[in-house]
Amino acid sequence: MSRKTKKQGTSRIVKILGPGLITGAADNDPSGIATYSQAGAQFGYGQLWLTVFLYPLMTAVQEASARIGAVTRKGIAAVTKENYPPAVLYSMVALIFVANTLNIGADIGAMAASLELIAPIPFTIGTLIFVAMMLLFEIFIPYKNYVRILKWLLVVMLVYPLTMFLVEEPWMEILQATFIPHLELTPEFLFIVTAVIGTTISPYMFFWEASEEIEEEIKNGEIENQIVSKGFIKNMRIDTALGMFFSQFVTWSIIITAATVLHTNGVTDITSAADAAHALEPLVQTFPGAGYWARFIFATGVIGLGLIAVPILSGSAAYTIAEAFHWDEGLYKKLREAHGFYGVISIATLFGLGINFIGINPIHALIVTAVLNALVSIPLIFLIIRISSSRKIMGEYASGLLSKTFLWLTFAVVLLSSLITLVMIFR
Repeated sequence: MSRKTKKQGTSRIVKILGPGLITGAADNDPSGIATYSQAGAQFGYGQLWLTVFLYPLMTAVQEASARIGAVTRKGIAAVTKENYPPAVLYSMVALIFVANTLNIGADIGAMAASLELIAPIPFTIGTLIFVAMMLLFEIFIPYKNYVRILKWLLVVMLVYPLTMFLVEEPWMEILQATFIPHLELTPEFLFIVTAVIGTTISPYMFFWEASEEIEEEIKNGEIENQIVSKGFIKNMRIDTALGMFFSQFVTWSIIITAATVLHTNGVTDITSAADAAHALEPLVQTFPGAGYWARFIFATGVIGLGLIAVPILSGSAAYTIAEAFHWDEGLYKKLREAHGFYGVISIATLFGLGINFIGINPIHALIVTAVLNALVSIPLIFLIIRISSSRKIMGEYASGLLSKTFLWLTFAVVLLSSLITLVMIFR
């Protein structure tokens, strides 16, 4: 293969990457970092197998969500409104708004707590700075430029893979733990398993990617075609598969890094941003003041990923509510054209901000939010299965046997893990 052909192939892949890659990155938000770090610190390599097991499941749900948006040219809420009773629609809207708002609050708190590690900025001031910055990004920057910013922020995800390869790792043990499932029938182990599932297969990702496929069609001129092209669907599937793979690779790296650096040194409970930051000390151990630089890199990662995740959380809530009430919506629109849509973004973000002033530990809030996401996902995955499998709604792009198999398996896994966790909590 010539150099020119390779360059063209690489250029095509880069061009294809969009909503799937960004959604995958948002999956490793501050809630994800906290949950995966806790999994590694508390149980070593014992939960590494989840990264492989969950990859086809999360990919199946995201592909179905994206396909719904691409084929119908409507978000999931709008499709639900047209095909199901109002009670289903409003229950879905309520679940998304509550879950996303709590997640926003936990992420903002983690960002502010991380900022405190590297700068003398009080927690309250930090939360206000980040909220103002993210609202300005999402409301006033055009979609094309906004996507470019999000793609550049993905670079911060590389700190954990870099650290993983810098530390001397027991690779045979790691590979065994990756491909051979390990279970401990204890409340602590099963709680973190559910948290990992919930932060990996999160409700806001479904709605965001479905809506962003419409934005991509508008950006690419695809929306002008009467029927979505097979080429667009193919590119969407590549984007989704690669985005989810990238997300799970980073998840794998975070668990390994926390297990090697924290668990093996007796740190088994992460209660603060500083605890989590210690996992990155090997990355900068050759520099004077390695502790500070580890905190700096950790804070940069949490803040950068928070800047991706919080706008996606508020944006997915805004798409859902705007579609439910038939408001003008879309990041390609200006504020004056979609004031209700941008109003929901602002309200969800500000409600999330308010959660940080009721005295909840930011790290614990992140892990609890991950478990909540698993619970909320159950009825939403069921709804996505019904919509994506309907020939009436999806036509020739209705889910085939492979898609249905993985979607129902995902539903069963999330339901079972959530029920077990609830029994453990309330018994």
